[in-house]
Amino acid sequence: MKQTTKKRGNAKHEDPVMENFVLRAVRLGSHAVRQRLSYSTGRLTRAAILGAPGSGKGTLSSRLVTDFNFKHVSSGDLLRREIHEESELGQSAAAYIKSGDLVPDTLVVDLVVNNLETSQPFLLDGFPRTIEQAKILDEHVSLNLVLNLEVPEEEIISRLENRRVHVASGRVYHLVWNPPKEEGRDNETGEALIQRPDDTREAIVDRLRNFRELTLPLIDYYDRKGVLLTFKGTESNVIYPEMKTAVEMWSNVEM
Repeated sequence: MKQTTKKRGNAKHEDPVMENFVLRAVRLGSHAVRQRLSYSTGRLTRAAILGAPGSGKGTLSSRLVTDFNFKHVSSGDLLRREIHEESELGQSAAAYIKSGDLVPDTLVVDLVVNNLETSQPFLLDGFPRTIEQAKILDEHVSLNLVLNLEVPEEEIISRLENRRVHVASGRVYHLVWNPPKEEGRDNETGEALIQRPDDTREAIVDRLRNFRELTLPLIDYYDRKGVLLTFKGTESNVIYPEMKTAVEMWSNVEM
């Protein structure tokens, strides 16, 4: 499936001429056009990446961090670290989780903002998850680039429901792309592989429905701000070159 990049929204920007040129260069994918970008805008990339579970968001994030030296900020990783270290914020979050409640948006935003270095380009991963979190975040720092992944849901379901895991080692197999040598058995130990409870079709469909309900308003929110770039496709190796070009143009990084 051929991936496409789509830029929507008509909000005003600090440099609309530059932005229009950047987006044209991304669409054309032309080396000649890219070489014409000869002046610096001083743009400091404050980015986030959105994508459903199984969309390849983690793989693409790691490549962006490597290529652009972004500080990678994952709300899930931060939350687990704070809980493990039993910080004041971590203890508050743990209390909500223990009682079966969601961690409040204000607490999650505080966690992320406290770990941001606003003088350094950064990439938020897994945050914001809701439009409420996005609005609270805007009170502290405004994002100027949001990368949105659109992968067909049947592709995501196929990726996740065919995944098998060796619990002790964390080795991951895929029944189609990377099957074990012996069905249901780990290649190294011969021990049984499992399917995680959240990798069943029913669980995946439920996760995707929740993602849509939370994220569609968030996509529209950043679309109206004029900072959203959407990438459509099924393969990370195909999507990433276009995503990399888009970020190069946006931040005017000389590669």
